[in-house]
Amino acid sequence: MEEEIKSEFNNCSFSIEEDDQILPTLLTYCINYKLSPLDLASSWEAYYLSSQLTGSVVKNAHLDGFLLHLQNEAKEKLNKEEANVYSSNDIDILMHNGSGGPDEAIQNSPSSQNQRPIFDVSTPHTNGKSQSGKDLGASANRLTPFGQRTAKFSPHFVFNNALNGANELANQEINNSDEDEIIRRVRPGQKCSLSVISSQPQSGCRFMYDRTENRFNFLENRIRKSTGMFTRTGLYGELADATVASEEEIFAVGIIACDAEGHLNDKSVLLQCSAEHSCGQRVRLDLHNLTKFSLFPGQVVGIQGRNPSGHYFVALKVFDSLPIPNEIACPPAKKQARPIEDAPSTSSPSRVLSAIIASGPFTTSDNLLFEPLQELLAYARRREPQLLILMGPFVDSEHPNIKKGTVDRSFRDIFLIEIISRLQDFTQYMGSNTHVILLPSIRDAHHDFVFPQASFDLNLLEDSRYQVDDITSLANPSSFSANEIIFGCCTVDVLKQLSGEEISRNPPNELSDRIGILATHLLKQQSFYPLYPPAIGVPLDFSLAPEALKIPSFPDVLLLPSDLAPFIKVLSIGNENEEVIKTMCVNPGRLAKGIGGGTFLELHYNRQIEKTNASIIRI
Repeated sequence: MEEEIKSEFNNCSFSIEEDDQILPTLLTYCINYKLSPLDLASSWEAYYLSSQLTGSVVKNAHLDGFLLHLQNEAKEKLNKEEANVYSSNDIDILMHNGSGGPDEAIQNSPSSQNQRPIFDVSTPHTNGKSQSGKDLGASANRLTPFGQRTAKFSPHFVFNNALNGANELANQEINNSDEDEIIRRVRPGQKCSLSVISSQPQSGCRFMYDRTENRFNFLENRIRKSTGMFTRTGLYGELADATVASEEEIFAVGIIACDAEGHLNDKSVLLQCSAEHSCGQRVRLDLHNLTKFSLFPGQVVGIQGRNPSGHYFVALKVFDSLPIPNEIACPPAKKQARPIEDAPSTSSPSRVLSAIIASGPFTTSDNLLFEPLQELLAYARRREPQLLILMGPFVDSEHPNIKKGTVDRSFRDIFLIEIISRLQDFTQYMGSNTHVILLPSIRDAHHDFVFPQASFDLNLLEDSRYQVDDITSLANPSSFSANEIIFGCCTVDVLKQLSGEEISRNPPNELSDRIGILATHLLKQQSFYPLYPPAIGVPLDFSLAPEALKIPSFPDVLLLPSDLAPFIKVLSIGNENEEVIKTMCVNPGRLAKGIGGGTFLELHYNRQIEKTNASIIRI
């Protein structure tokens, strides 16, 4: 096909510069915009004339402008077709209207019969249109690399595989024909109860107003609160100043710091104590007596040891897990939460939940068609989960088209048309038994670049076409409860950032789970982001951080989307003096990776982790 493109350009009196990137790029344009080589050459001729280019050679420097020209042509074609496009509500009325008039259509509407609408949500497998007028089924006919993949929805990893019999039966049902599709659509489901535990800051909050004293107070309050937690247990002896020379063994509490810019190593570890006990001074730590430790900058620790010279604090034992307060470890039923909505009478059993969880990007790097999102919604339509959790980025600022500025729509329009309108069609099809939860990311180009990050303000949508029933947006990070199952979520890649800063030592011949240790640090520090100073690119606002980053309740499921390999792990927190608390930690992976598909999570929680089944699935 590249030769055909080259031939058609020659027929139009244009030659292509000798560059290995030009012909593959032109081939990609043909595929993405469904153009023949002749159509592409004609479009180039129109662009050449309108841009008043000189010379007859197609150069690499011309391709970005040519791409914008093709996007504008596609938009104009779409606007011409929009007059003949029906919305999902129009389809609903027509399918119920039959030969009767408007009154009959209203009487037979789904709202009057309390049933799901009998129409199919727009997916790559159907030829529906979204409310924005975009042909969502058109991308299925485009020869994109994602559309040409062969292995679809194959399990990547299964947690509690012995409990997977029910899922195998469900998979067989999905692969069967759609002869009972209408029956499944009107089948009554069980709606989950939802409550917000912590979601700060609120939409519209002021940020970029933190000052140096906010940074100081942030660190000082962390040390002082942690000191009080250690002291109240009565297990560690009297607190002393680690910076003062003493031959006696003492106990001190402080925060780990590095003696210079750069990464931490076992020779550069400092302990910064509180202003109350040591005037905020730092002392160098000697770790040679420790056979096992895991430390990172910003970690609050308790240390037993001695400081014989006043220059080095020789650590004999490190306590890297903060004592667990009763308010964090209390049973889920006693937790104070703000309900999102009243639980219906047909609510599902306590601590039983089905959920599908995915993290962005939701479109491949070679286009903005959002094909992975369409496939995910089609899968969720068949599986009918009670909860669909989507974590950003939705409009990824790292996407090549976004970074180059070659899109012809605002970032907010992309979010509304490609994300919200598709979710609206999905929730209309599913009815009220599936709830959608959205969490933003600092990589979202259409949202505030700050962390912690307020939720999307869906109540400010100017366009009445975008109804947000059964769609809830929470802050980043946040905690919520679904059927008394507590979820904790943070879309910042804290695991990857911790892996680059943490240093550790283990006894010889002892195997360790490094990813599990990194994830456990969040629970031990009782913070969604315990790293300080923050990683480059994380706009941490210290005036918002103290309450927003705190983990208010130990979650049953901790969601930490990351660029690291997807995983499902069980984390255990506690020691011989405390009750052991177990948490399922999940990295669902990215739904889209490069020009191909990624992974997502399907969860079936059944009262406790041992009876829970979860699968990481390649889309």
